[in-house]
Amino acid sequence: MSKITGTISEIHKLQEQAQLSTPLTSLHPLAKLLMTMAYIVTLMSLGKYALFKLLVLASYPLLGFYWGRISLSQALWRLRLILPLVACVGIANPLFDTHIIYWGDFAIRAGYLSFITLMLKGVLAVLASYLLIATTTIEQICYALRLLQLPKLLVTQLLLSYRYLTLLLEQADTIAQAYALRAPKQKGVHFKVWGSLAGQLLLRSIDRANNLYDSMLLRGYQGEYYYGGPLPSWGRRDWLYLLGLSSTLLAIALLPSERLLRQLMSFLG
Repeated sequence: MSKITGTISEIHKLQEQAQLSTPLTSLHPLAKLLMTMAYIVTLMSLGKYALFKLLVLASYPLLGFYWGRISLSQALWRLRLILPLVACVGIANPLFDTHIIYWGDFAIRAGYLSFITLMLKGVLAVLASYLLIATTTIEQICYALRLLQLPKLLVTQLLLSYRYLTLLLEQADTIAQAYALRAPKQKGVHFKVWGSLAGQLLLRSIDRANNLYDSMLLRGYQGEYYYGGPLPSWGRRDWLYLLGLSSTLLAIALLPSERLLRQLMSFLG
C-alpha cells in the first residue's frame, strides 16, 4: 500500500468512526463544538506554570476517547506528525527562564516547568480537536458552524475542501500508479517529470471540480449549505454535557493551583 492510499484509508476510517453509535456521537454537534472551543480557550487562558491544572484537564479528552470508543494509540499514531511540532513550541524556555520555583521541599527550574506546560497545552488542544472530528462528521460540524452564524461562504469552503481532499488524493494515487507501471524499476518519481505530472494533476483536479460543481447545481445548490442528514435534537443530555463540563472547566481555571494540588494529593493519597 502506497502512502497516498494509506492516507485515503485513514480519512475513510475517521469518517466511519464519526458515524458509529456512541454516547458522544449521539450528542448534538453544536454542543460538542462549543465544548471543544471552551476547552481550548480554557487551556490557552491558563498560566505558563499551571501544570497541575493541565493534568486535571487532561481527563476530558481521555474520558472522551473512552465514551467515544476511540483508540488513544491510534489517535496518537495519526497525529504523529503534528504532536512533535506542537511539543517543540516552548523548547527554548529552559534557556531564558532560569529562576527556581519551589513546591514545598521540591524545587524545579521555571523554564522546564513552562516548557512542559506549553507542550501539554498543545497536545491536549490537538487531542480535543481530534475528539471532535472523530465523533462528529464534517457535515454536522458545518451545520453547527452555520448555527453559530459563521458566514456561509466559509462553511461551504470548509466542507468542499475537506470533501475534495479525498478526490485530489485519489487522482494523485492514480497518476503515481500509472507512472510506477511505466517505470517498474525506478524508485519514486524522477524530478524531470515532476512538472508534467503536476500539470496532469492540476488538469484532472479542474475537470473533477467542474463536474462536482455541475452536480451541486443539479441538486439545487444556491450558495447555502443545508444539512439534510439525521440529526439528534437538542435535549437535556446536551445541556448537561455543555453546562456541566463548562462549569467544571471554569472552576478548575479559577481555583488556585496550590489548593488544587492539595486536593489532588489528598484524592490520590
